[in-house]
Amino acid sequence: MINSTMKQAEYYGRGLNSRRRRFLRHMVRERGALLALSFLLIVMCGALLAPWIAPFEPYGIDLQQRLEPPCVMNWLGTDEQGRDIFSRILFGIRLTLLTGFLGTFCGGMIGIPIGIIAAFYRRSEGPLMRLMDVLLSFPSILLGLAIGGVAGPGTRTVIAAVSVATIAPTARIARSSATTVVHQDYVMSGFAAGLSEPMLIWRYVFRNCVSPIVVYMTLRLGQVILLGSSLSFLGLGAPPPTAELGTMASMGREFLFFAPHVALIPTFVIFAIVLAFNLFGDSLRDILDPRLQT
Repeated sequence: MINSTMKQAEYYGRGLNSRRRRFLRHMVRERGALLALSFLLIVMCGALLAPWIAPFEPYGIDLQQRLEPPCVMNWLGTDEQGRDIFSRILFGIRLTLLTGFLGTFCGGMIGIPIGIIAAFYRRSEGPLMRLMDVLLSFPSILLGLAIGGVAGPGTRTVIAAVSVATIAPTARIARSSATTVVHQDYVMSGFAAGLSEPMLIWRYVFRNCVSPIVVYMTLRLGQVILLGSSLSFLGLGAPPPTAELGTMASMGREFLFFAPHVALIPTFVIFAIVLAFNLFGDSLRDILDPRLQT
């Protein structure tokens, strides 16, 4: 009995290759998901290669060409200081994505262990989940404003704010997934076989509830990017003239009526990135959720 259930756990843990094949088949079949993934790859490559592919210096000021509309030389126009918006978008995406990835990663590294520990050790579930409920009771924007009021504006403040806002929902997702896993027969067999609790948590609980966590973290990444850009728009992010999408949109709102491209282009880039992450996360859910597989 113990051997059979342990093999069952190993079977679920070794499903990575089949998931990769399903992922490739699904991406070929779903054009929207393939388009979203392709867009994200292009955006990330453009951000990484920004110092080499940007046609102009992102901080170079040319007041004679201020607020120029899109043209052949300046593909997306220029801002109030005559800086090339396309070049600033490339550098701004780097900072925006860095904030999103770091915020999601830091929040997940705290929230995931909290959720799994709450599911595995039942006595700790009440205090830990009530603490997460307290965090969830604060709107993310207000939480970010509170952190910004204490720490001051800056990129680190935005990363800290989005990380704290990510802890509670990630912990709840991890706890929900782990609660189902800890009652499986192979976990009980692991206890009977004498495995240590850290080994059980890592080898059987975490590995068999990682799929919904990955799906949620992908979807959460778009929300974190939107939240970080919103905080930067409100003045808590990197100060001007730093190229960051939320800050660029905030500075461009002063010229919205006679030079709308200064604010609308960074806003549209944020919208496109968040939408692409949401579409990609939906595709991951369809692939990794066995109830949605045909």
